[in-house]
Amino acid sequence: MSLLNFYQEELVEAGCDEAGRGCYAGPVFAAAVILPNDFYHPLLNDSKQVKETHRNELRLVIEEQALAYAVAQVDVEEIDRINILKASFTAMHRAVDALQTKPQLLLIDGNRFIKYKRTPHKTFVKGDGRFASIAAASILAKTCRDEYMMQLHDLFPQYNWKQNKGYGTEEHRKAIEQFGLCEHHRKSFDIKPQHNLLF
Repeated sequence: MSLLNFYQEELVEAGCDEAGRGCYAGPVFAAAVILPNDFYHPLLNDSKQVKETHRNELRLVIEEQALAYAVAQVDVEEIDRINILKASFTAMHRAVDALQTKPQLLLIDGNRFIKYKRTPHKTFVKGDGRFASIAAASILAKTCRDEYMMQLHDLFPQYNWKQNKGYGTEEHRKAIEQFGLCEHHRKSFDIKPQHNLLF
């Protein structure tokens, strides 16, 4: 199914998505993107469906061709304080705050959202596979977060974040069992090395 370029044609739309919500470690990132109505790229899709090399290629195209875009993050301390769901919404709000062009409608990936100021919004389950602007936001959030985790890897190579990006892979859980948690792990998550589940 091809992506839709807009939900409606009257208002300026920004697509919003997050990356890293289910990770054991690192911030949650979010992006907001306003695309031209005629934007098209054959590789654009939900970031989880796109190979890493293509994601990095798409990031450059989106940053060059978007009418406006912004990426924001919420760090581990704040995630632990307010919970990961609120942190994801906060990151989206910060991304929208940073847009040079103010959107009149927000397209949100997911089924829930905390209203942003007076700007109306629509939520879409798997919206990153339906709307180009949400897909673009998912690409920016994912690539920026991956880049951040690669930098953290250099400081904490024992967790191999360059490979797992902070997700709860078996390798990551075994490293936690061996080395314990560090300052970049989410202490509010029930991280059990022997389990796949976060909660």
